[in-house]
Amino acid sequence: MRTVRRLIYAEIVYAVMFVTLGFLALFFFFDLVDELPSIGRSGALGYQMAHALLYVALMIPNHLYELLPIGVLIGCVFVMARLAQSSEYTILRTSGLGPWLALRTLLKLGLVFVAVTFLVGDYLAPSADRAAQLLKARYQGRITVGQTGAWLKEKQPGSTFSVNVRALSPDGNMTGVRMYEFDREGALKSLTLADKAIFSPDESWSLLNAERTEFSAPAVDPPTVTHKTVAQYRWPTELSAEMVSAAVLNPERMKTIDLFEYQQHLKANHQTAQRYEIEFWRKVFYPLSCLVMVVLALPFAYLHFRSGSVTGYVFGGVMAGISFFLLNNVFSFIGNLQNWQPWLTAAAPGLIYSVISLAAFGWLVIRR
Repeated sequence: MRTVRRLIYAEIVYAVMFVTLGFLALFFFFDLVDELPSIGRSGALGYQMAHALLYVALMIPNHLYELLPIGVLIGCVFVMARLAQSSEYTILRTSGLGPWLALRTLLKLGLVFVAVTFLVGDYLAPSADRAAQLLKARYQGRITVGQTGAWLKEKQPGSTFSVNVRALSPDGNMTGVRMYEFDREGALKSLTLADKAIFSPDESWSLLNAERTEFSAPAVDPPTVTHKTVAQYRWPTELSAEMVSAAVLNPERMKTIDLFEYQQHLKANHQTAQRYEIEFWRKVFYPLSCLVMVVLALPFAYLHFRSGSVTGYVFGGVMAGISFFLLNNVFSFIGNLQNWQPWLTAAAPGLIYSVISLAAFGWLVIRR
């Protein structure tokens, strides 16, 4: 059986690599075409072809993470169908490769693809995406979200802070920071404005050239307002650079642990965390879809093929992979709008395809 596993594993790994590289080349071309209008245009004179190529190259890990399950499905379908067409799989069956042994063999390889998908999505893609966004911001301007920037909230003993960050600068620091401090009764205690703020290593922010306005308590009569300018104002906070990036950048490209910490922060401050909870569970379940794909591909080895019919089944595998990707995104949007359970929203596409793949396996392999 070791020889059989080596044969099947080598064929599948080669096919998956070939399919994935083909998709990556296609996405690289599309991304580069999208970047061409930005090269050398007014307001972005420093953004040249070399920068566009580097930016598009840094987007490859994110595409790799999204395409790996689809590549696994198409590669496995192609290998299983080709082995069935050439009668090689029939020989393997007569040599003792039963349905359950074949399933276990493919699932072991699927676990390897699960690990690769998790490592790419949790370590390589977030770092590359952040570097790509900062590269683009360096030559095209700051990273912003909407017209009002990103809003964050934090509760501290005796005070509640609402913080607005208008943008992230190319060096990763914050610009256009406004910080409102409220007491327990909801009265405004202070207002702090700063053109720039940096993250300090001791869990604090350093607001540079901060204009701070302090208001007396409502019970104080007469009320007083104190205004002062501070060269560097230190604000102790648990809002980390990753949390600010989550509010400004795309949460889909964050690490799993960062998403978990940010959604816990939102819950602790009584803010809605539905979107980030869904993204967290998607991060958990998405690599496991590789297991679903290898099970979905196994029944193709038990079909009877005529000459030239493999292409049609591979095309069916492509459509199944695309439909899974679309269903995954659709459930994410619907779950966010309808306020579904986050773990169920993220797991539903995988569960649906698991039922389909196991039903196909039971009907084509076990019963027939």
